[in-house]
Parts: sequence; C-alpha cells; structure tokens
Amino acid sequence: MKLDKSGPWLVFVAAMLWASDAPFRLHLTKELPSSLIVLLEHAVDVLCVLPILWWKRAEFAKLTGKEWLAVLVIGVGSSALASIAFTQAFSYVNPSVAIVLQKLQPLLAIGLAAALLKEVLPKQFWMWCAVALGGAYVLSFPKLIPQSFPGETFNPNSIGILLALTAAALWAAGTVLGRLVLSRASFQTMTMLRFVVAFLFLLVLNAWQGTLPAVVRLTGSDWLYVVIIAITSGVVSLFLYYRGLSRTKASVATLAELGFPVAAVLVNYIFLHAALMPAQIIGMTVLLGSIYMLSRGQQQERQQV
Repeated sequence: MKLDKSGPWLVFVAAMLWASDAPFRLHLTKELPSSLIVLLEHAVDVLCVLPILWWKRAEFAKLTGKEWLAVLVIGVGSSALASIAFTQAFSYVNPSVAIVLQKLQPLLAIGLAAALLKEVLPKQFWMWCAVALGGAYVLSFPKLIPQSFPGETFNPNSIGILLALTAAALWAAGTVLGRLVLSRASFQTMTMLRFVVAFLFLLVLNAWQGTLPAVVRLTGSDWLYVVIIAITSGVVSLFLYYRGLSRTKASVATLAELGFPVAAVLVNYIFLHAALMPAQIIGMTVLLGSIYMLSRGQQQERQQV
C-alpha cells in the first residue's frame, strides 16, 4: 500500500465538495423526483468519464471476480441505493436522527477495513477517531442535542432508523471496497466504473418508477444546476476522492470524509445566511486537527515501512 500524507486531505476536500451542491439540489427537488435528479447527474458524469473507458481498457483484465463484485456493490449500493435510503429515511424519522446515525459510518468502515483489508490500526488511532467523531457531532449539533424542526416531535421510527443505518453501512462499504479495487486499478478507472454502473442501475430504476417523462419539465436553469452538481460533487470530487483513497488507509479515509459536515456548515453560512455558532467553530477546529494528526501518523507509518 502506497501511503501519502496528502491522501487524507484529498479525501477531506472531496467530502467538502459533496456538500457544495445543496443550494442547487434544493431547487431541483422542488419539482423533480429525487431518483430522476440522481439519474441526470450520473448521465452527465458518464459523458465526462467516457474517454477513460478506452484509455484505461487494459486495466479491466486485471480485475478479478472479487473486484468486479466490489465495483457492482459500490455503483449500485454506495452510489445509488445509499442516497435513496438516506433521503427516504427523512420520511419516517426526524432528519436530525438520520444525520446522527450517519455518524456511525466511520466506525462501520473501520471494522470492515480491519476485517476485509487486514489493516492494522496504530495505538493512537482510536483516540483520534473519537476526537474526530466528537468534532463532527458538535459541528452538526452545536447545542449537543439534535433539535426537531418546528412542529415536529423527536420520535424515531424503526423504519427510518433502519434506512439510515443501511445508508451508513453502504457508504462505509463503498470506502473499504473502493480501497480494495484500487489495489488493482487506477483511481480514474474506479471513478469511471462507479459512474457507469450507477447510471445503468438508475436508468432501470427510473424506467420502473415511471419518472423518465418528467425530463421534459426541465428548464434551462434546471439543466445548468444538474451540470453544476454533476461536475462539482460528482466528477471532480470523486476523482479527488479516489486519488486520495489510493494513498490512504480506508480506516483513515472514512474519518477524512467527515469534511462533509464542515462544508455543510460553510454552505449554510454563505448561501442560507446561517451564522456560525462558537461551538461549531470549535467542532470544526477539532475535526481538522484530528485529521491532521491521522495524516501525520500515516506518513510516519509509511516512513517506518
């Protein structure tokens, strides 16, 4: 495994980009089904990465049945079903509950990395893991207790909890399985395969749901927003993500993905004029510091090897 101290930071930046599409996505969800929006995003992504299909064709022969199965799980599960499950969870349970449960993703990924990739964790790993999770939690919930929206009651539903946990597990599996595929394929190939597999699955899903005719309702601004989402939180972010993941242990990368709540707070502040609370600033600082320590520890491990 080729480790590099830049790896966790590339994953962190990619995770921040995943939150950059919130204002555009909010506009689209008012008029279009969520599954159709995700399909259109992946259609743009596939058009962007198609040249890689020919450029990296020789790598396909290197993938064994195990890697192809991992690609299938990543494309269908981590790229498509996880997003659908997480969004659907909001219909059954308070969104705050779903977000709290999503914070279990790093722990699930660490367990999978140790089991599937045989990653050996340094002695101080769990300490910085706890610090990073704590910082992400404070960043998301500065009052420390998840708050209900006006008129809602904090009454979790078992279906919503199951959906949220399913999404967390699929995202965690995507991180670990992505690291598995990257042992034989380049990050460009992994990105391309993820988009293509997810697109084919979403195309069948939307045909089955009967949502494809809604495409005719898209305006020029709608298409612009789809392209912006596909480029920023799609192509660019995933190229950075898999580039970083190829140089990072999966157990460290899954903590670096907590850059998402950092970006979510910044996007809310810039576009929705939601002021940052002192506790959120502290949580952001703690999260950044813990990722720095994890990346530093990884670099020291690489030098020892």
